Amino acid sequence: MSVSALPNLILEPLVRSALMEDLGSNGDVTTLTVVPTDTTYCAKLNAREEAVVSGLQVAQLAFKLVDPTLQITSHLYDGQRCAKGDTLMEIRGSAASILSGERVALNFAGRLSGVATATAGLVAETAGTRARITCTRKTTPGLRIVEKQAVLHGGGFNHRFSLSDAILIKDNHIAAAGGVRAVLEATKARASHMMKVEIEVDRLDQLTEVLEVGGADVVLLDNMSPDMLSEAVAMVDGRLVTEASGNVTCETVAAIAATGVDYISSGALTHSYRTIDLGLDF
Repeated sequence: MSVSALPNLILEPLVRSALMEDLGSNGDVTTLTVVPTDTTYCAKLNAREEAVVSGLQVAQLAFKLVDPTLQITSHLYDGQRCAKGDTLMEIRGSAASILSGERVALNFAGRLSGVATATAGLVAETAGTRARITCTRKTTPGLRIVEKQAVLHGGGFNHRFSLSDAILIKDNHIAAAGGVRAVLEATKARASHMMKVEIEVDRLDQLTEVLEVGGADVVLLDNMSPDMLSEAVAMVDGRLVTEASGNVTCETVAAIAATGVDYISSGALTHSYRTIDLGLDF
């Protein structure tokens, strides 16, 4: 999937922080001790399993922030699929610099490729349906922007980035505010006309009330069975965008998509993914 790269200006603080965490106050003392400063090498970032890659832009930035003179050749790009044994990029130059940036680069690329690969797995299971796979805010603190970018690399879509993006009324809001009607009436009275409104329901009687009161653009159908989802989609009849969530796995997602929902959201994409095995080989 072709996805625009994030500006390095946005990524730099994130990558610098990771490098500072890893290098500490004394730098890479092992490399400084045992590797002559004039040693140069060509290292290859290789895939040790099949995956959809993500985080290569971040990995390249990590090496460049350690040493701007390093020469990097990309063989694959974020959003592309790799096979076991593929070389993703080559890094030429100071061996000490390559070694000092290795772990941060691999940490980003392996984890973000895990997000992209997990996303691609769900997307593949929904082929032929209208459903789009989307992530949530259940991201690693500080890594949201790159994890959500990895979802795009896997063929998915992004939900809101922050609490300030849209009004998403969940079950706790409904409980605290006095019910479905109360929260929707408050939203109609106070929300900007530019702000999208989504409301979560887990029962069909709640959905009936949402449709009667109005004021929402999207309804989040939470933890409903496929049969109940199908009934909910029929009740909505195109008047709202529908989003299903809860118990979304590669085993369940096809049945969820077959109900006709517009979106399927999965927090697992960014909180329970498996890191892809990548290695830096000299």
